[in-house]
Amino acid sequence: MAETSANPVMLTLARDSRELTQSDVAREMSERRGDGPKITQGYVSKAEAGATSVSGERLELFAAVLGYPTELLTLSGNVFGLGTTCVHHRKRQSLSAAAGRRVHAYLNLARIQTRHLLHGTDVQPANAFFRFPVSVIDTARDAAAEVRKRWRIPPGPVESMVDLLEQAGGIVVQRRTPSAAWDAVSQWPDDEAPVFLLNAATPPDRQRFTLAHELGHIVCHPVVGPNQEKEADEFAAEFLMPAAQIVADLKSDLDIAMLGALKQRWKVSMAALVRRAHDLGVITDWRYRTLNVELSSLGYRTDEPGVLPAEHPRLPLKAAREWITRQQDGLDDLAARTLLTTAEFTEVFGLAGQSDPELASTLEGGTCG
Repeated sequence: MAETSANPVMLTLARDSRELTQSDVAREMSERRGDGPKITQGYVSKAEAGATSVSGERLELFAAVLGYPTELLTLSGNVFGLGTTCVHHRKRQSLSAAAGRRVHAYLNLARIQTRHLLHGTDVQPANAFFRFPVSVIDTARDAAAEVRKRWRIPPGPVESMVDLLEQAGGIVVQRRTPSAAWDAVSQWPDDEAPVFLLNAATPPDRQRFTLAHELGHIVCHPVVGPNQEKEADEFAAEFLMPAAQIVADLKSDLDIAMLGALKQRWKVSMAALVRRAHDLGVITDWRYRTLNVELSSLGYRTDEPGVLPAEHPRLPLKAAREWITRQQDGLDDLAARTLLTTAEFTEVFGLAGQSDPELASTLEGGTCG
């Protein structure tokens, strides 16, 4: 029987997710191997290019250094990166190219890992996402109204963006990374559910707007366009703060105290509310500038008061509960299903310590009682 070989694409994806260079991987592989010829950067480069086959001991070395099971490194399937039409991201200009590759590696891995966790369970609803490409006639605001209509969202604030996306058949994963230069990335590959990867370090009010922004990309932008970021922001503003419903709450004499109260009602940042009031013509240019100066002087641009409750994905928790009930799975079994090591499974999906005490206890103990 032929030995299983690594997928070159997965080798690169795994390395990018660990923020390692090819030289780093070669050095650590050599150190783990001990005796024998040193493994070079050139060898790692050839392996990632598919110019040399990786199996047996070398595959085990790659797995040990990269911190993933060999099953993930040998996995076949599509991987989507920068420049592909199904990948979108909300980021700051300070995001470096290397950090961008790492975030997109996280996104692809999250899609693969969550798909394996959910496969065979009954927890994921049918896919209710649809395309509504923007045009001169059909605007991003029209798209937001259409989504609210089709998804039967009641008038007023959206209760939970994470719950809403999961109920529509999407996958939401949170991950904490060293970089604060990105908020979220999303992708909608053909024949799969849309995936949203959130930076867990982002404040809840910004996370909600970010998720709505990414939803705007998913719905409005099957093809990359020059105005897509502006359009996604317009979609998010209308989706979270519908003009017909919020205008009555916005006043021409809007002040910081009013903004604090409206933030709790609409679950968006004060800055977003100020921008919405201006875009809807409720406040003047002068008042808009004055409020932004006040927000900056108070330090609210980086740390607003009135922190909103954090929203967490529920699908992984439900899937884990089903596997525990059906298969008597423990933590090690669940990690194996998702092609993760046991330690990283808990980090990526954040299951241990969640709101389900029985499940949390089961996961932390590693067995099913």
